[in-house]
Amino acid sequence: MPEATPSGTTPADVMAELAALEDPKARAVNERHGDDHGVNLGKLRALAKRLKTQHELARRLWDTGDTAARLLALLVCRPKAFGRDELDAMVREARSPKVRDWLVNQVVRKNPHAEEVRVAWTADPDPVVASAGWALTSERVARKPEGLDLAGLLDVIEAEMKDAPGPLQWAMNTCLARIGIDHPGHRARAIAVGERLEVLKDYPTPRGCTSPYAPVWITEMVRRHEEADRRQ
Repeated sequence: MPEATPSGTTPADVMAELAALEDPKARAVNERHGDDHGVNLGKLRALAKRLKTQHELARRLWDTGDTAARLLALLVCRPKAFGRDELDAMVREARSPKVRDWLVNQVVRKNPHAEEVRVAWTADPDPVVASAGWALTSERVARKPEGLDLAGLLDVIEAEMKDAPGPLQWAMNTCLARIGIDHPGHRARAIAVGERLEVLKDYPTPRGCTSPYAPVWITEMVRRHEEADRRQ
């Protein structure tokens, strides 16, 4: 049965709406973060809410290669409807950081092939693909750690994170922090690994934000959790 589609909605119509939402100031800000689009994300989400779920439209928007269209596609697709090979192709095509982030967090982790691709991607020679695998691993560390070898993950991080390319290093550092935050039995080692490697130690952090340097990140989040527990 074909999907219900709002009257007049075609990929061309959607692309025209996205073009009308283009904001040069937003594009300048996004491009500083590696994202080549100029659509305010709040307005993009409002458009997705109006379109509702339309998986075939999402596929056609993704195929345009346009970053804003791909972000919209990830909001109106059915995450569980993608096959394993489709997900693999998509992560390899997604070179915008925001598209990769939404693909992993809003689509892949909800898909029945999530664990299969997590294992495959983490070992992939392409550092961008591997970073997606590590992002999925961080999700498992925090939410479904059963069956994960946390000590083994720390071994890999200790051996490889220092010299990993940017996106992969960031994803491995996030996993290091999550292990330290969520698993007290591995916390001391996670902090020690972070202190030895000093990855992101000098990262410029805006006032009021937590540093991504793992020892500081772990310590601060544990402090907040303990303070919240005391208040309950």
